[in-house]
Amino acid sequence: MNCSLVVVGATGNVGREILNILSERKFPLTKIAAVASRKSLGTKVSFGDQNIKVRDIEGFDFREWQIALFAIGSDATKKFAPLAAKSGCLVIDNSSLYRYDPLVPLIVPEVNAQEIDNCINKGIVANPNCSTAQMVVALKPLHDRAKIKRVVVSTYQSVSGAGKEAMDELWLQTKGVFVPGQEVSPRVFTKQIAFNVIPHIDKFLPDGQTKEEWKMAAETKKILDKSIKITATCVRVPVFVGHAEAINIEFEEFLDEDEAREILRNSPGILVVDKKEDGGYVSPIECVGDYATYISRIRQDTTLENGINLWCVSDNLRKGAALNAVQIAELYSENMDKLESKSK
Repeated sequence: MNCSLVVVGATGNVGREILNILSERKFPLTKIAAVASRKSLGTKVSFGDQNIKVRDIEGFDFREWQIALFAIGSDATKKFAPLAAKSGCLVIDNSSLYRYDPLVPLIVPEVNAQEIDNCINKGIVANPNCSTAQMVVALKPLHDRAKIKRVVVSTYQSVSGAGKEAMDELWLQTKGVFVPGQEVSPRVFTKQIAFNVIPHIDKFLPDGQTKEEWKMAAETKKILDKSIKITATCVRVPVFVGHAEAINIEFEEFLDEDEAREILRNSPGILVVDKKEDGGYVSPIECVGDYATYISRIRQDTTLENGINLWCVSDNLRKGAALNAVQIAELYSENMDKLESKSK
């Protein structure tokens, strides 16, 4: 079903990527608008072969629109998302604001598409954290087969997950290592990110884990299964785009690595590249610009009775944010007639 759609935060990294993906996937549109803060008023953003003028979010009339893809951070979302939802426009939010609200569905379409029915509760759907999104795509088909008891995950997260300023900091610090007098002190990150890794993403919680690590557990439980035990260590690495994860999974019953590999090969949103040879795996730089979540290094964990290890890589600006949001919009568009009649 064709629909009217507005991208809120259209000048940011995720907003621009949303516009690219909407064009690439030929999303069925009657009209489209680009919205951002007042400082971006009148600038233009690309949508396919068009250039769209950016409108000011202040005073924007959401009553004319059916879907709003929000990519503006929690503070602005808190102000404008309820206004859009009350206007009858479905909000698909990329911030963390609504992810843990029990009345707001948290959706990864390959995993829990059925939750779109619950979007009528508040008129808002939440997009998960980038590191969670790719992990649950990998876990879902294996969980369906052997039921997961526990997950231990270590992430290798690119700087783009922290925004454009973080990408600029990596670039400038890298240059500063080689050019005397151009050294750049940490501003976005707590320590130098160039030629370094930082085991700290988001703020620290009283129990010693970071908010990012907590998010991965809380969101996976909400999306997949609340009974799964999850522990995470989240690390920022000097990569511009593409998150990687080393995932250790303990199942309730034995799952052979060959069967796991075959299950993943036949699962939506996944591409398996897994050869036991030099280069027979996917690294972050190879996934940039792709829709898929790549799985490599699938192998038995010989220290566990029912354990599997795997390596998971995805473009965090795509599957971790923009692509997942567009997929939710596609899901809503396909079910729009049913959902509108249900809400009356």
